[in-house]
Amino acid sequence: MPSNPNEYNNFPLSRFESMLKTNDVYFFDSEEFEQIIQHYLENGKVALAKKATKLGLEQHPTATSLKLFQIEMFIFENELDTAEALLDDLYLLEQSNEEIYIQKANIFSRRDDHKNAIKLLEKALEITNDESDVLSLIGMEYLFLEDFDNAKRSFMRCLEQDEQDYSALYNIIYCFEYLQEHEAAIDYLNDFLNKNPYCEVAWHQVGKQYYILKEYKKALAAFDFAIISDDRFIGAYLEKGKALERLKRYSEAIESYTITLGLDDPTSFALLRIGKCYEKLGDNDLALQFYNKCVEEDGLLDKGWIAITDYFLKQQDFEKALYYIEKAINIDGENVLYWKRYARINMRLMRFEEAEHGYRRTLELGNYELDTWLSRTDLLIKLGEFQSAVSNLFQATEFYPDNVEIEFRLAGLFYILKEGRKAEFHLKNGLRSNTDYLMILEELFPKVYAKTRVRQIIEKHKNTSV
Repeated sequence: MPSNPNEYNNFPLSRFESMLKTNDVYFFDSEEFEQIIQHYLENGKVALAKKATKLGLEQHPTATSLKLFQIEMFIFENELDTAEALLDDLYLLEQSNEEIYIQKANIFSRRDDHKNAIKLLEKALEITNDESDVLSLIGMEYLFLEDFDNAKRSFMRCLEQDEQDYSALYNIIYCFEYLQEHEAAIDYLNDFLNKNPYCEVAWHQVGKQYYILKEYKKALAAFDFAIISDDRFIGAYLEKGKALERLKRYSEAIESYTITLGLDDPTSFALLRIGKCYEKLGDNDLALQFYNKCVEEDGLLDKGWIAITDYFLKQQDFEKALYYIEKAINIDGENVLYWKRYARINMRLMRFEEAEHGYRRTLELGNYELDTWLSRTDLLIKLGEFQSAVSNLFQATEFYPDNVEIEFRLAGLFYILKEGRKAEFHLKNGLRSNTDYLMILEELFPKVYAKTRVRQIIEKHKNTSV
């Protein structure tokens, strides 16, 4: 016999696993099968849950609870038609079982038919003894529909049923934030705090709303109340640190971030922010020390590598900046922010081919900012790759048609390539757009700018536009 309560609670599970090992067949009542299946589902052991359900239905073929587990697993595996057929059979037998409506709603939701899912959940709400769970499901369906007002109302009703349901509270604030109703969110949270004055989650959320509104002193007070309510609340210390930074109280921000390092394993975010604060205080050695700790803790955090790189850029130590950004690229070669810095650093080092490669990779990775197209073009011009520069600019025109900076560059390039008609076409386009950008032609193509024919076109345009 089991010798302690925990062993007793696990006894059906132990017997079931013993049965699987020996191939013996033991009898379990349907409630024991429910416990076993629930345990496997909660621990992500779906195959064992399916096996327990199959054996359970062999021993209890009419058990509705086991049939519902079977249906849940069919839905999980996206076998929606099979699940629906089984639910329809169950519905004929038990029209007052809320779980049938919930699982049917789950199927509708999987098919992106959220309105019908809500209708079924509202029927479940009429007969359930656990309104909170059903209201939460209704709220999620409204979120899928991006109906944030109704979602918010559902989660509010949910929280009224269970004031400890912090997931509902988070969802309510998410809706307020999406609707940009930050003041209304604060009012709601204050009402909630009148009834739950030591709810650290609510204080934390009040602080975040004030932070969004740039009312940093009020945010700071709210985060302090969150910490009073729970002095091990890491999120409150981190947010407090951010508010202190905004108030330029960097030493205090360092203290707040440092507390989190002692409460749990150090987070790369806290290490990064401490480094930033030390840099603001002018303590560059400590700043660099924490930046290095940050990337040691999380080599995939791009903000850490960027902080180190930018630190050396400010020191105008371009070789070290290049060293760190190349280390970052070796870890994550698909990061656009790395390649943009790689290009800029190589530009400062007069390594034009490497810089051009950096801008090219930036574009290949989907960064189509105008500045990237233009910077790459100017490098190709420096390298004498005029045809490639033209191709690059024509690609840019797909995103920035009739852009004056592109037009003047194309004009200069076509003059160099001795394609006069095309050159004049783009020169005239540029002049019609904005003559202030003529400096592009003068700076990038001084010999073209000095051409008699070019001067004539410019003068003609000035005379006709007076």
